[in-house]
Amino acid sequence: MTAIVTPEIDRYAHDHTEPPPALLDELREYTRAHVPSAGMQVGRVEGTLLGVLVALMQARRVLELGTFTGYSALSMAQALPPDGELVTCERDPDVARVARSFFDRSEHGQKIRIALGDALDTIRGLPASPPLDLVFIDADKARYATYYEEALPRLRRGGLIVADNTLWSGEVLAPETEDGRALAAFNELLARDPRVEKVLLPVRDGVTLARKR
Repeated sequence: MTAIVTPEIDRYAHDHTEPPPALLDELREYTRAHVPSAGMQVGRVEGTLLGVLVALMQARRVLELGTFTGYSALSMAQALPPDGELVTCERDPDVARVARSFFDRSEHGQKIRIALGDALDTIRGLPASPPLDLVFIDADKARYATYYEEALPRLRRGGLIVADNTLWSGEVLAPETEDGRALAAFNELLARDPRVEKVLLPVRDGVTLARKR
């Protein structure tokens, strides 16, 4: 992943962001040491941002598309109330097992349910009520627009969709790959969508916030 900001600024932001619990540090290091594509894991800044957003929204029901090893799910779950629920979708059982092993060691792990399989099937199988408060999209880039269209009707008014990797290492400026083209198209879809207020932040690899009107 190409850095959007300089390494010095990235390190400065990291050092001036609330440090995570020790279990999240352990999960980060385990992922780096044992899991291929460890760069897919969110880091301290984005994980803390997700937790702050959940807290600010006073969210009770969160949907995550793309668990990986669970750093983002745990970051959000710790900000949920005791009776809150986070459903996280993952199609790779190997990384899901890693995530579950860390969830089981956390006091917040009981708030998290891993849904193995196709994320679209999980979204479509969710009950209509109560609605979702926050959706974090960090799965197949080619299906971001589809995930968005499926999730938005299930989101409460004032609810938030958070989409990761929306700058795709800057490739969205002149996309040459399928994922780059898909993310550029997704960004254009949100920019024109009157159903949401949106802002694209140059955090890590780009994070878009879209608030349902």
